[in-house]
Amino acid sequence: MAEIFDIYDEQGNWTGTADRREVHAKGLWHRTVHCWLVRREYGNGSCAAKVLIQQRSDRKDTNPGCFDITAAGHLQAGESPEAVVRELEEELGVKARFEQLREYGIIREQCSGVVGNIAYIDNEVSYVFGLETRMKLEDYRLQEEEVSGLYEADADELLALMENRLERALVRGIVLKGGKPQAADAQITRSSFVERDVAYYINVIKFLQEMIKS
Repeated sequence: MAEIFDIYDEQGNWTGTADRREVHAKGLWHRTVHCWLVRREYGNGSCAAKVLIQQRSDRKDTNPGCFDITAAGHLQAGESPEAVVRELEEELGVKARFEQLREYGIIREQCSGVVGNIAYIDNEVSYVFGLETRMKLEDYRLQEEEVSGLYEADADELLALMENRLERALVRGIVLKGGKPQAADAQITRSSFVERDVAYYINVIKFLQEMIKS
């Protein structure tokens, strides 16, 4: 069944609906939600932030295989940003109430590319949230169609990576093999991530670090 999105003009006025393929083929403005998960880790008398990042499935029609936001998705026609809790449960098996999320803000992004010889133009307005979690990696349930892996990155290292103060970082997590999760390590660089304004990554990481201090 085709996914149907609300579409908008550049000023944010609703203009109708269209299916996912048409939206990405024509670069129609649509809306998405992002949710970043962060976990506190105590040690040596201090508290560190561990940011969860997903590796996108190789089947995705945009940015396949790249590292990305913990959970994200398109708003279906008629949905509000509160649908972010649906994305969390579908992609990661995380059950949360919308009231538990911390609001980061709204961003606009434009990108384009080619996947499987099909060109796409992705123009999105995204509602961004953070959520503190205490779940262990093995407790997550990954949606195979969307997510191939889930990793924890030290927030300080991730920030240094995005600011070009660190060339690569080791992250530990889980991947799906034959539909079953198993432990895995990965070496990541800044170029491992979905290409977007690096200021977005930097500001979100700082936002998550502040979240666990409050």
